[in-house]
Amino acid sequence: MKSVWKYIVAQQGLFYKSLLILSSSVLILYIFPLGGQFKYEFQKGRVWQYPDFYSPFDFSILKSEAEVKKDEATALKNLKLYLRADETIKNQVYSKYAEAFIGFFQDQQNPMVLDSLYDFGKQLLDEVYFYGVLPPNYVHQGNPEILLIQGQTEIPILVNKFFKPEKLFEFIGSRIVSSSYVPFEDMYKDLFFELIVPNVSLDKNFYETAKAQVLQNISRSRGFIPSGKLIVAEGALVDEETFEILNSLRKEFTLQQEGQSSYWVLFGYSILIVLTFTLLLLFLNIYRFSIYEDNRKLTFIFFNILVVIISVTLTINYNTNYVFAVPICILPLIIKAFFDARLGLFIHLLTVLLLGFIVPNSFEFVFLQITAGIVTIQSVAQLYRRANLFISVGQIVLVYLTGYVAFTTIQEGNLLQINFAPMGLFMLNGLLMLFVQPLIYIYERIFGLVSDVSLLELSDTNSNLLKELSDKAPGTFHHSLQVANLAEAAANEIGANTLLVRVGALYHDIGKLKSPMYFSENQTGTLSPHEELTPKQSAEIIINHVLDGVAIAQKNKIPDRIIDFIRTHHGTSTVYYFYKKQEELTPDKVNIEDFRYLGPKPFSKETAILMMADAVEAASKSLKEPNINELQAFIDKIIDGKMAAQQFNSSDITFSEIETIKKVLFKKLVNVYQLRIEYPE
Repeated sequence: MKSVWKYIVAQQGLFYKSLLILSSSVLILYIFPLGGQFKYEFQKGRVWQYPDFYSPFDFSILKSEAEVKKDEATALKNLKLYLRADETIKNQVYSKYAEAFIGFFQDQQNPMVLDSLYDFGKQLLDEVYFYGVLPPNYVHQGNPEILLIQGQTEIPILVNKFFKPEKLFEFIGSRIVSSSYVPFEDMYKDLFFELIVPNVSLDKNFYETAKAQVLQNISRSRGFIPSGKLIVAEGALVDEETFEILNSLRKEFTLQQEGQSSYWVLFGYSILIVLTFTLLLLFLNIYRFSIYEDNRKLTFIFFNILVVIISVTLTINYNTNYVFAVPICILPLIIKAFFDARLGLFIHLLTVLLLGFIVPNSFEFVFLQITAGIVTIQSVAQLYRRANLFISVGQIVLVYLTGYVAFTTIQEGNLLQINFAPMGLFMLNGLLMLFVQPLIYIYERIFGLVSDVSLLELSDTNSNLLKELSDKAPGTFHHSLQVANLAEAAANEIGANTLLVRVGALYHDIGKLKSPMYFSENQTGTLSPHEELTPKQSAEIIINHVLDGVAIAQKNKIPDRIIDFIRTHHGTSTVYYFYKKQEELTPDKVNIEDFRYLGPKPFSKETAILMMADAVEAASKSLKEPNINELQAFIDKIIDGKMAAQQFNSSDITFSEIETIKKVLFKKLVNVYQLRIEYPE
């Protein structure tokens, strides 16, 4: 049982990776629109490269989106509006009529004349409210015939049968002219102006119900293909008609498969998804082992892949047309910001391949996204500069637009049929990609990672920790600046991360803050404090500056990515000076392990560059008046010694790159010592 537990503990990293793949695959399988896939890929304007294809079952030819919209517009144009006459308002107007009438005609003393005027006004009121009164400035659109709802009755009439308030005076005048009440025209106009209230309005519930019914009744098909009929022959061009037929067949196939996914289909999807994630882990294991071993970084990578896949899937479920609005290229941007361009492109390719299972027109989608991803990786440099981000986003959007226009031209045969709606989606895609900077900041806080933006902040020599180093250990601070300049130049020459190596160089010796006077660059007098110590004690102090540096960095919340430079800048080399002194004192009792740094060795190009720059810069202080040849031999000796001690075996740096670094360090030190090449006479 004990041995089993030891085995589990030893393999916990592998268990976590397996769990990560399993949980991610299950989540993707859960959200994916599973179903049998139509096995033929086709595009308008391209040759059918498969054998002669016959209809496998009966199906209807679906109308294109443009045809459906045209039918919907026609149906809505002919749809009758539902207007409702409010009988309550009408009754209130009639109730107020008698009182209002007396107020306007109270000067009439003759009862018979007054009754006649009252009856005439009542007759006018009946005409006004026979069908009803529309709201002021009512504008009717669509079918002139409407359906009027009066109580429980539905009456089909023309809209011009309704009375309009703005026609009030015209109506009264026309009626009075043909009567004997001309002297009372102004009184009637004033009376009806005060009395008439609109009582007819649009009944939205009835109209929306009728609208939904009409749209539902629109036929989505315009033809029928029986089973066994030849759809397209091998080598034939997929024209517009054939494309619509094949597209209809694919949709019908998808509908038949929907909800009927067999276990075999699920099994097939599972294999493809697990295979994709396994390829990712294999890549990390071979080319990015430090990331492979770090479960936190692995979780971060898988999390971002899942976020992109879930975003695309939800968008497709909502509306397939919006798929190009999802900023998929934000994934390689983020991966490159925290790791490197090669890994960012590889992860982007795998993610796009996974999405190719579920998106429509998968070839077009995959081509556009891969092309945009390549441009993203190549164009984005120094993401912390805002101008660079805007330029890169502009280039990505341009690639999308160019690719879309090219595909449309191939499919339609001309530029006149381009649909401009996707172009707006590409613009929205670009705008959403601008949120990568705040997203990077959030990820830094959640996952404890370091981006170029944070590195730029850490490179500020006015930060509290570097100012303390400058005040308490000025020699060390000056040494760190010199090493930073050398390492940055070398990193730039071989294509390593210049900002990362510069920041690592600035902080690599902060452990000397604990005992600054025990290091030669900070000693001002002729007496060294090491003279009062044994060589072993002195070596212990020197070696401990690495451990002290790690502790100080962690206390000041310096990221692990920078602390790695503190841990590795001496690797597992020895404090040779004090080892030789101890050997002189006790030649038979000296243990070289007491004088060896704890490591680890450099494990990246950047940490290897720092080791070389640090060793060369520190040792160069012993040179009094070197010449060109002495300086070159000196640099070769220092770096070749590190190579002989196998200090670079764990890093991914090549011999060619090491030779390039030697040349850069030589060139920089020539400038420092202001040496001149001696030409033969």
